[in-house]
Amino acid sequence: MMETLNLIILVISGLIIVSVVTSLVSYRIGVPLLLVFLAVGLAAGEDGVGHVIFDDAPTAYAISNLALAFILFDSGFETRMHSYRVAAGPALVLATVGVLLTTLILAFVAHTVLDFSWFDGFLMGAIVSSTDAAAVFFLLRIGGITLRDRVRSILEIESGSNDPMAIFLTVALVNAATLTNVDQTISAQIFHVIRLFISQLGVGVLGGVLGGGIIIFSINRLKLDSGLYPVFVFSLVLAVFSAVNLLEGSGFLAVYLCGLLIGNAHIRPMGGTLRRFQSAMTWLCQIGMFLTLGLLATPSRFLSVIAPALLIAFVLIFVARPLAVWACLMPFGFSRNETTFVAWVGLRGAVSILLALAPVIGGMPSGQAFFNAAFIVVLLSLLVQGWTIRPMARWLGLIVPPRLGPVDRVELELPGVAGQDSGHELVVYRIAPESPVAKGRALPRWARPSLVVRYGRSMRIHDAGNLLSGDQVYIFTQTPQIPLLDRLFASPTPLVEDDRDFFGDFQLSPDTLLSELADTYGLPVATELRCLSVADFFNREFSGKVEVGDRLPLGPVELIVRAVDGDDAVTEAGLALEPTRASKPKLPIFQSRKELRALFSRLCR
Repeated sequence: MMETLNLIILVISGLIIVSVVTSLVSYRIGVPLLLVFLAVGLAAGEDGVGHVIFDDAPTAYAISNLALAFILFDSGFETRMHSYRVAAGPALVLATVGVLLTTLILAFVAHTVLDFSWFDGFLMGAIVSSTDAAAVFFLLRIGGITLRDRVRSILEIESGSNDPMAIFLTVALVNAATLTNVDQTISAQIFHVIRLFISQLGVGVLGGVLGGGIIIFSINRLKLDSGLYPVFVFSLVLAVFSAVNLLEGSGFLAVYLCGLLIGNAHIRPMGGTLRRFQSAMTWLCQIGMFLTLGLLATPSRFLSVIAPALLIAFVLIFVARPLAVWACLMPFGFSRNETTFVAWVGLRGAVSILLALAPVIGGMPSGQAFFNAAFIVVLLSLLVQGWTIRPMARWLGLIVPPRLGPVDRVELELPGVAGQDSGHELVVYRIAPESPVAKGRALPRWARPSLVVRYGRSMRIHDAGNLLSGDQVYIFTQTPQIPLLDRLFASPTPLVEDDRDFFGDFQLSPDTLLSELADTYGLPVATELRCLSVADFFNREFSGKVEVGDRLPLGPVELIVRAVDGDDAVTEAGLALEPTRASKPKLPIFQSRKELRALFSRLCR
């Protein structure tokens, strides 16, 4: 017994090690990494050199479900709300209507050309109708492709949110086949499908929102050992997934929404630890899922379905996906090149293979044929589309210069500091040749490095003198100030006097009294400060050593020093409506941003 167990552990660990090592090949020659993982599984399987016999479809289905749940959680976790503001509408249309259109087109071709029954055609279309989040996220985030923001956002959101629709269609069709076998009426089948759709969507959304809120509340309130936070979150995510499934909702939709909420929330303390654990677990889940599905496949059985599978893959890549994308994006004003690229990045992956297991587990006579055909479609999609995404993006003119920003970022977890005010990071920049700093721009005190590395030698900022192009600088900063640091160290755009990000939305007289600001707008100013002018306020807080760029919060706004004279006296001040501090107080609910701008326009002289 122990020998068998040790042998199993040895085989599993060996396959994971081989998958990790062969990833180096992917980076060198541009092979989609997930295709490498599948290839390792196939090579180790029954028809490969490893001759490992694994034909337990229910176990493979269970492993893949758990792995996919965590991958979708990570997809939401790594998606910024900014992406939803940019492309939520078209992406969600693609994730729902696009999946349905793809299914319908494939069903029509399978029925008319391949002589499939309408039911088998719809089922085959549903199985391969969704793009794979793992494949798309890897190629976009790790593959070094820098795309236009709107195109990148729509691909990330669609790939992370379209799996529930494909899963619903597949499960509904398999269930309908089961109901047919027990002589249920057509009306009963239709009612069952409608009820399942409402349940999957409604319970999935509700469970995801409630689950995400509970997880955020828990990790921000409980004081655990640092190593327990990731384990706690991982367990809660699986609990949400299983509970929603038991209530006949979409567990995959629920965990995706959980990840979206948690990834965009202030998760303190131990947010950095959670992100590092999340990254490692996602890689492990991807490797485990693709290895499992690769082991389960038997290539010698592919010959019986090779012809119809090749035709389905061809129609999917060159007909169904492009037509569905064109129809969905036409109302949103995307250019022809953008629509073409979105259509091309329709990578199929583990989700399609996983869905193809549903007919097998459901006991359908043609279940194995669906699985083999879906496997071939996925292999061709990864080979044809995955290997050509970079050349296609370049040919369509959608690649943009890489975003200039930090070389590295490390989120700091400060002992004894909790809540939003703990948003500190260590950021590392390599000074760009045309950046304001390289051109001699003086640094405000909040942007001064703690360490400078020049020609491999580390030194303090006082010993380094003027910062040079190519210097590596290490800066401890608050998270919301990072975009300003990007402008200083990594952007070729020069800073000018009317730069609103650095010097505020309005110019404010330094003689303006804080009481005037407080009384006019109701800003929270302490009684002992009301008699001070803006200049006096800066002198008081900085002990008379005021510098250009110094910032002070004043309720929902921020005061900025724009200029000083030879005696360090403030001669010009600015006022920013959107502070860069770690904690951004919100404006009173009864007053709008437009009203605030109008008010301060009257105050500023």
